[in-house]
Amino acid sequence: MAKTKELPKDTRNKIVDLHQAGKTESAIGMQLGLKKSTVGAIIRKWKTYKTTDNLPRSGAPRKISPRGVKIITRTVSKNPITTQGDLVNDLQRAGTKVTKPTISNTLRRQSLKSCSARRVPLLKPVHVQARLKFAREHLDDPEEDWKNHHALGLFSAKGPGRLISVKERMNGAMHFEILSENLLPSARALKMKRGWVFQHDNDPKHTARATKDWLRKKHFKVMEWPSQSPDLNPIENLWRELKVRVAQQQPQNTTALEEICMEEWAKIPATVCENLVKTYRKRLTSVIANKGYITKC
Repeated sequence: MAKTKELPKDTRNKIVDLHQAGKTESAIGMQLGLKKSTVGAIIRKWKTYKTTDNLPRSGAPRKISPRGVKIITRTVSKNPITTQGDLVNDLQRAGTKVTKPTISNTLRRQSLKSCSARRVPLLKPVHVQARLKFAREHLDDPEEDWKNHHALGLFSAKGPGRLISVKERMNGAMHFEILSENLLPSARALKMKRGWVFQHDNDPKHTARATKDWLRKKHFKVMEWPSQSPDLNPIENLWRELKVRVAQQQPQNTTALEEICMEEWAKIPATVCENLVKTYRKRLTSVIANKGYITKC
């Protein structure tokens, strides 16, 4: 059933004024272009409540009964990692059909918050040991060494280098082509010192034979990097910085998105890049403190 349009307050007040002036409901309806039944309802409401204001409504009854609320509250209190889907299924078995948003609203009214688990890479024991080994080996590296690291994306402590737009799914051959065309120009533009070290993670595209052979042939120093370790890579933070800057511009299409990405990337101050590089010791210390497992860096 469609919701009827509510009369403006001044119209309701006009109905009451005309009624008090002795006009009939029919006459008021004709004068204001309203149905007699509508006029009558306003007058009856005014006689009963002495107001034409909207009265508080009781609202629809709760979808989840007090017993159902107790069930989900007790379940979540005992097992905080219970999902909304689990609670929907529990209530359905108890005879109550609800949606996940209803569950979320009910938990909020009980002062319980729902949240998504943080997505982290799957670490096997070999990954954990490799991360620990890496952190211990590089913990005491001089800060100057890390300032001479260069990442594809591309940035160093001196600022952002080239940002390359990739319009299709990246593979090893494409990554090799991008690297061979952009790594040296970026290093020159950033005026990297002699002996700078190139760092990228162990994504299969990065470790393809063509890429490894090219880096070796060009005599680039490449830092050995532990697998499954985005928390150690400062460029992840730089991607977040870029996403925030781009979102503020609200690009309307892919062309605008690409243009804004390029513009905002170039605007990132060198100090942001330098400060990210300076976090290396904190990242390594966190890995050691977490015994090789994922950190929050």
